[in-house]
Amino acid sequence: MDRAELSITVHRTGDEAVLRLAGEIDMLTAAQLSTVVNEVLADPPPRIVLDLAGVTFCDSQGLGTLVVLSRKASHAQSLLVLSNVGDFLLRVLDITGLRSALMIRNETAP
Repeated sequence: MDRAELSITVHRTGDEAVLRLAGEIDMLTAAQLSTVVNEVLADPPPRIVLDLAGVTFCDSQGLGTLVVLSRKASHAQSLLVLSNVGDFLLRVLDITGLRSALMIRNETAP
């Protein structure tokens, strides 16, 4: 079995940090995501955007991590926003009831 991989690039602007994720968010990569978000929260911007356009998979560990990170951001007076959430992940968030616990901003294609 191949090792799951997640690449994260961080781009900071004045009022937000955008983290572009590509790959899988699961028990093998959730800690990596937590580490990067915690580094951003060391100097918290008003908004942290997780761009999930490149995410191909998210397991229960990944979902839990997203919820925990959202709470951590809130405690740091920052807002964690998920953008470009794929249909598969939206469905999982609906099924688990977590959609209401997370801020989701999907841009509609022109």
